[in-house]
Amino acid sequence: MRHVISVLVDNEPGVLSRISGLFSGRGFNIESLNVAETLDPSASRMTLVTRGNDQIIEQIIKQLNKLVNVIKVLDLTGSDYVEREMALIKVTAEATSRAEVLRMVDIFRGRVVDVSPKSYTLEITGDEKKIQAVINLLAPIGIMEIVRTGKVAITRVKKDGANSGEAREKDIEP
Repeated sequence: MRHVISVLVDNEPGVLSRISGLFSGRGFNIESLNVAETLDPSASRMTLVTRGNDQIIEQIIKQLNKLVNVIKVLDLTGSDYVEREMALIKVTAEATSRAEVLRMVDIFRGRVVDVSPKSYTLEITGDEKKIQAVINLLAPIGIMEIVRTGKVAITRVKKDGANSGEAREKDIEP
């Protein structure tokens, strides 16, 4: 099963290397990884996607919690959260296909971020299914290059004001 794991870490050199080393050292794959500074410049949030059964994921979370620079680990899978990914797609845009490309970008609420005489570079943001749908529709026109950010995710706030992931986090002891 696919799991989205959010990890709050110290914003220090070597932290990413230790976390990726934990995965590779145990034979686990990271399908997607995104890291950025939080509002607090001393902390970064990592959003990673991996696959495994509940026992494997529990083991990964326990190992992550043992690392010194890890502040908080949260398995978002099973909780209510919002996820997004961004893709930059460079697509062939000959005179005959330019209008069609622009219509597709408009339908998917994307943006053209660069134009050349023979291509458009598009920015598409959404969930994985939306990104894949755009890629599938643009493929016959001619995709030259794709760059994707990987998944970022955040828990939704319940009506009572609590984050939906808090209960899951408390279930897992370090």
